[in-house]
Amino acid sequence: MNDTYSPPVNVHVPTAGPVRVEQQGATLIITLDRPHVRNAIDRPLADAVDRALTRLENDSALTVAVLTGAGGHFCSGMDLKAFPEHGVPTVADRGLAGLTRARLTKPLIAAVEGAAVAGGFELALACDLITASDTAFFALPEVARGLIAAEGGAIRLPDRLPHHLAMELLLTGTRLPARDAARHGLVNRLTSQGQALHAALALAGEIQAHNPAAVRATKQIVHATRGRDDHTAFTLQTPISTPVFAAASAREGARAFTDKRPADWTA
Repeated sequence: MNDTYSPPVNVHVPTAGPVRVEQQGATLIITLDRPHVRNAIDRPLADAVDRALTRLENDSALTVAVLTGAGGHFCSGMDLKAFPEHGVPTVADRGLAGLTRARLTKPLIAAVEGAAVAGGFELALACDLITASDTAFFALPEVARGLIAAEGGAIRLPDRLPHHLAMELLLTGTRLPARDAARHGLVNRLTSQGQALHAALALAGEIQAHNPAAVRATKQIVHATRGRDDHTAFTLQTPISTPVFAAASAREGARAFTDKRPADWTA
């Protein structure tokens, strides 16, 4: 964690409702705000997250977003009280809360305190990076409710953890403490309680020091080539990487390295 990080001064007033959205510099902070139910996902919350992610994608002034939860917890998953009547709160073809099946071009960081359970864990798995406090925990207890972790849990978790550990979590619903998640590489930054958001904002700052187009292209290549053989992966990578190497920003990066100065990505 970068302890020297301090938030930019141009902070926008957060919005009201089941999700709070505020902008700090080029970072959008999306806070799930139903603390009385550990930020369980119902239809209004799902739609609000989807709107925030749409804002992230469409606003050229935004380069990174952080997803977190209010009241000391990240998210307890789908609101089971609403499920019998309203079903899974997916948004169009973008999945749970407009995130788990979305194709975001900009980095998204999960800042996890407390519980990241069921669909809440799946939201975190859909993010590019995860910070978590040492008192946080993750779990996929869907089988105990007669359900399946169908919004990315059963697909993504075996790629992020050792196979048998992932299967234990999926088949038994047991908790994975954040300390163990960090030990297995699932968590990028492990913090003390209450500091996960601070660590996420520091990571956002590190990302924002680099060329935005290169960052977006790197993310696109990772997602486009995952699980492909090398020949197919390089074929898919070429049309994404070629414009980046040909851009003026690549020449600026090389000159900045030679001149031993920070790059000016606006030049």
